[in-house]
Amino acid sequence: MKKIEAIIRREKLEALRLQLGEIGYPGMMVTEIEGHGKQGGITHQWRGGQYKTTFLPKTKVEIVVADDEVKKITAAIVEVCKSGAVGDGKIFIYTVNDAIRIRTDEKGEAAL
Repeated sequence: MKKIEAIIRREKLEALRLQLGEIGYPGMMVTEIEGHGKQGGITHQWRGGQYKTTFLPKTKVEIVVADDEVKKITAAIVEVCKSGAVGDGKIFIYTVNDAIRIRTDEKGEAAL
């Protein structure tokens, strides 16, 4: 099993949710976060002055899937969230050793 963690623009969340539902994977965890990448934030101009916003609002989407679904899910995330501009986000993939569904005590991929 793998955990896919995607950091995306907030405005892309609903489109991503719909796309994942269409390809048969409706389950996800969502967290509103702040951060920055290589660009280090953005600089704004206001009334002749400049100020810098270091941490930008983003959304973290976490999905745990079977190993053979990773490419399909990551391709869907890229398709929906890619604009070609700085700040589109990143996808991280981690190995998950086990999962347990609390309600039924199912283990492994059956718990997903």
